[in-house]
Amino acid sequence: MSENALQYLLNRQSVKFVRAPGPDEHQLGLILQAGMSAPDHGKLRPWRFSLIRQDVMQSFADRLFATAAESETPIPAHKEENARRWLSEVPLLIAIACHRDHGNTKIPEIERQLAVGAAVMNMLNAAHMQGFGAFWSTGLGTYIDEVNEMLGFDPLDYRFMGYLAIGTPIDEVFPLTRPDHLQFVKEYRS
Repeated sequence: MSENALQYLLNRQSVKFVRAPGPDEHQLGLILQAGMSAPDHGKLRPWRFSLIRQDVMQSFADRLFATAAESETPIPAHKEENARRWLSEVPLLIAIACHRDHGNTKIPEIERQLAVGAAVMNMLNAAHMQGFGAFWSTGLGTYIDEVNEMLGFDPLDYRFMGYLAIGTPIDEVFPLTRPDHLQFVKEYRS
């Protein structure tokens, strides 16, 4: 086992505030390919991604908040203001969805969602290992059907699961103190 790779996993943390530069095409390809390595019961490959790059971020934000405003659950003005300020710096968002395979009754939807979560975790690790900051956000209308549709993820066929923001950390990232794993482990005995 590579001690270096293990250290990357042990030191990974979410970094919300990022700016350009984001990953180039090769780096982004590695990030997305890392997602393809996730555990996936039945090889359903339920993950779906939509790339939102910095050059369209302003128009994306305008459309996102207009769509949310017309829904039953608009995003409050103070949250919109904070989100717009945040998005103005983000070089890349990856919208994440789980494909609902209505024809497959053998594998429960929760297992597909877990596969997408595992893919996203791999992508977060791949971003971190390449020196980027990354953050999984569900605050941009993730649970508003109209926003899902705006992104091309019809709620009948997809469960939208949020966004990955990826870029260069704006602030210095300091190591976190993690809890001892033994606090969360028990041993089964029969």
